[in-house]
Amino acid sequence: MHRIGVDIGGTFTDFALFDADGGRMAIHKQLTTPRDPSAAVLDGVARLLADNGVAIAQVGDIVHGTTLVTNAVIERRGAVTGMLVTAGFRDILDMGYESRYDLYDLRLKFPPPIVPRRLRAEVDERIRADGKVERKLDRQSVLDAVARLKAEEGIEALAVCLLHSYLNPAHEDAIRKLVARQFPDLYVSTSADVFPNMREFERWTTTTVNAFTQPMFDRYLRRLEDGLAEQGFGGRVYIMTSSGGTVTTETARRYPVRALESGPAAGALMSAHHGRNLAIDDVLAFDMGGTTAKGALIRHGQPLKKYMMEVARVHDFKRGSGLPVRIPVIDMIEIGAGGGSLAAIDDRGLLRVGPKSASADPGPACYGRGGEGATLTDANLVLGYLDAGFFLGGAMRLDRKAAEKAIRAAVAKPLSLTLARAAWGIHEIINEDVARAFRIHASERGFDYRSASMVAFGGSGPVHAMAIARKLKIPRVIFPVGAGVMSALGLLASPLSFEVARSRRVHVADLDGAAFAEQFGRLVDEASGYLRRAGVAEDDIRVTLRLDMRYQGQGHDIEVTLPDARATEALFADLPRLFAAAYAETYLVSFLEEPIEIINWKVEAAGPAPGFGAGYSLGEPPSGDAAAALKGTRRVYFGETGDYAAIPVYDRYQLAPGTRIAGPAVVEERESTCIIGPGDRAEVDRHYNLVAEPAQ
Repeated sequence: MHRIGVDIGGTFTDFALFDADGGRMAIHKQLTTPRDPSAAVLDGVARLLADNGVAIAQVGDIVHGTTLVTNAVIERRGAVTGMLVTAGFRDILDMGYESRYDLYDLRLKFPPPIVPRRLRAEVDERIRADGKVERKLDRQSVLDAVARLKAEEGIEALAVCLLHSYLNPAHEDAIRKLVARQFPDLYVSTSADVFPNMREFERWTTTTVNAFTQPMFDRYLRRLEDGLAEQGFGGRVYIMTSSGGTVTTETARRYPVRALESGPAAGALMSAHHGRNLAIDDVLAFDMGGTTAKGALIRHGQPLKKYMMEVARVHDFKRGSGLPVRIPVIDMIEIGAGGGSLAAIDDRGLLRVGPKSASADPGPACYGRGGEGATLTDANLVLGYLDAGFFLGGAMRLDRKAAEKAIRAAVAKPLSLTLARAAWGIHEIINEDVARAFRIHASERGFDYRSASMVAFGGSGPVHAMAIARKLKIPRVIFPVGAGVMSALGLLASPLSFEVARSRRVHVADLDGAAFAEQFGRLVDEASGYLRRAGVAEDDIRVTLRLDMRYQGQGHDIEVTLPDARATEALFADLPRLFAAAYAETYLVSFLEEPIEIINWKVEAAGPAPGFGAGYSLGEPPSGDAAAALKGTRRVYFGETGDYAAIPVYDRYQLAPGTRIAGPAVVEERESTCIIGPGDRAEVDRHYNLVAEPAQ
């Protein structure tokens, strides 16, 4: 059976078709349809299969990554959502952390809560901090509140967020059942189900995001599944989550918040795969598409993870300026820099590029679809990095004159620059913005780029990778086969997995081995249940146990990954040593005699990771050298040389292993273009990766 990976981006939707038996891969890229993303998916799947002579009945799985949930939150295109809270706690979402992310900004702004105050209602109930019931739930107050919110506000979804429900979910569960019986058309999310954490603000914002996006995501998945069924698809659709695993559509409908970073996670996963194949421990995964650039760190072959992210930031680089969401997520930085990023002169008379984007509709001026703004893609076309007649392998022709006109009007004329210098300025500003963001991200995590390698992918990533690597002093850049659609490939390397986390604050001294094993046993059964229901055999489920721990009295905790998947008494006895080692690794010291407490208990259950066997190929393996792959020359502008020069252009699909290329050069494939700068060197390895060394 064949498998298909589909990744929806802001400008393009990427497709990858993999034949597990033959190790053959086919790829496709087409414009996203913003008004209904499922239209591009359905059309692209049909085209991909038709172009490769594969019947849809031969496809077993379709794995899907999408930024639909993130975009819905940023653009506030979700459902009208109501909220039920414990009486007296209606204003938690407005109070937030009661802290300022910029002490000196007198016009500080925060993103408005997902659920405005008028849509929040109080219910009479109270559970204490120890989980015991202080005041029983008044069911009539629930019915009255929901009836009012439906009649007066027209709510479509409901978030139920009660005090201390992470310890005792009885009242939230009762509300869910009551609302399902009396108001069956409402989508209901309870905080004890979505994210059972002790911190109310983060638990409640996460739940409101889940409720806000649930109706939209459910309708989208229904359109997608119905459309695929009409084409004759009889397999399973899986959705990539932010943590790098996949879930069934049933689970995705229940927890759309877990798909906030769905697409970008796939690229990081595939970068880790390439790093392991090449025996490279530390990798920077660099993805640049049409709208955003993303960076993820891979350490010792695994992407760094976290359990907290922000969405809808008011300021791109300022932590605390967005809505906090608690989900398992691959740790990455994302900035508004991509092929569609618009260039303009700011209030200071300086050139600024992004974060506003021309998106897929109308797109850059050179797309010829009505766009008039100057974008990064327009600049790269004017600089000679892109071939107007070979964009998307010739399926889409670019309009160079439209690009020149847009850049002259937006940048060259206002700044009294030549067209080439204006285009170079747009290109170089994006390079510096991305490099600066990556420097901050890495320094906060103690990651040294100088001993790492970069894996560059996405439609625009290979165009900019070498310049960014030079700025960061990264010694090696890897351009994988099919780099332009690598996130779609990464979807096919993702295992079925699910993570659960529960807050239960307890002193280690107050536990014994039996209680320790019992607590983890319940969580293991819950996490594994999602995989068993998806058809994964019990023996194929891998379990990872983690604890958030701290010394008593501390305000911050650190994560400790346990070395054994079985919560035994011997493992419990070893907790102090394991925590001390993790603490010393973070802070260089530990305090062995101090009492320790556990804050959060985490379990990750994962099925077998689908692989690519010995590798994969796109078409017939090439056998030519650089001379055979030479397509001709093109006039290309490099700021270092200060003028256009005719440089060689190579066909990526004709480069055999061992082929060496000296920069400057352009290496073209259908979905992306690699720019090898002056002084750079590149060689094709045995996996058909183009491995380049930047000039230092």
